[in-house]
Amino acid sequence: MNYLKRTLKMALPNAQGAFLWGARKTGKSTYLKHTFPEATYIDLLHTDLYLRYLKRPALLREEILGLDSNKNSQTIIIDEIQKIPALLDEVHWLMENTPHTYILCGSSARKLRRQGINLLGGRAWKYGFFPLVYPELPHFDLKSIFNNGLLPSHYCKSQAKRSLKAYLEDYIKLEIQEEGLVRNLPAFARFMDALSFSLGEMVNYTSIAREVGIDAKTVREYYHILEDTLLGYFVLPYKKHVARAIISETPKFYLFDVGVANNLKKVTIEAIKGAEASKALENYVMTELTAYKGLNDRAFEITYWRTKSGLEVDFVLENETGEIIALEVKLSSQIDRRDVKGLMAFCEEHNPKAAYVVSIEPRVRKIQLGDQVVSILPIERFLEKLWQGDII
Repeated sequence: MNYLKRTLKMALPNAQGAFLWGARKTGKSTYLKHTFPEATYIDLLHTDLYLRYLKRPALLREEILGLDSNKNSQTIIIDEIQKIPALLDEVHWLMENTPHTYILCGSSARKLRRQGINLLGGRAWKYGFFPLVYPELPHFDLKSIFNNGLLPSHYCKSQAKRSLKAYLEDYIKLEIQEEGLVRNLPAFARFMDALSFSLGEMVNYTSIAREVGIDAKTVREYYHILEDTLLGYFVLPYKKHVARAIISETPKFYLFDVGVANNLKKVTIEAIKGAEASKALENYVMTELTAYKGLNDRAFEITYWRTKSGLEVDFVLENETGEIIALEVKLSSQIDRRDVKGLMAFCEEHNPKAAYVVSIEPRVRKIQLGDQVVSILPIERFLEKLWQGDII
């Protein structure tokens, strides 16, 4: 597959450091090699390099100081930085004493934070990397997205299912086992199986703990491991109470890639209809919202709204000034008022700046719900507007 141009822009001045965090196989290394072809590239997945720096981290400093002195500034990239946390002390010194630009790439800062490792004291800018997003796709095909996912190495493969299965197995082996993130690997594997039944739903730690055979505290820890290794996102409830009693504490959880989610659930989407396709569309919208927020360095919050009587809005977006956007996702080719009862109730109480229904309708429509005009958008039109900055 040819290189797909990515949306992220990394324009770093001399002597600036940066972290680039992203889940495995999102294309971080390919992006960095393509964007910085002249950089000195150190890949800690190479066993020989890993062992050299593990035994003597100071070698990094000595080798950087030994670079061609005719070049005033160079870009230094260290991939899989979380594998040797001690290198961060060397990078810290180098940032303060050399003119070079340093990019540190990895799939998780969890191990570094838990060990109290030097994360460069705010001297490094932080960037996030994601699976392919709408503006990067050569063509838009929901069925392919749902089944193959949007990891670059899977998106165009005819045998994507095998690749997705291997991805989950490699994740448990490389990220969980080798990094020592859990002690009980069989329990974590059972947790991953149990997780598949509750994606996009309100998290029930006690129920999953019972099914897996561990305590609820450990289940919470496992969820946070997925979050820290960038494999998933919590969505917290919208808590601004007006009239209706709301469920105020229980988060939802989504995986970072809809193809990985469906493979974990052992689901194949044969047609864009039915309950599983509906869940897949919601998960996909969530991943696009998260990537748009991260790649554009936006600070808006993503929450959901649900009352104790069962009225619900899938996503509530709130920007820095407190303006809110209500967003409902419906796998329907013709939305009517029965489909948007939750949205109607939310609009009555909170008067959002805008309200949208993301659907598979063929054309844009607008309907009046009381005082609120609701835009019904086909999924691709919604994505166009999102990435143009017209949603939030």
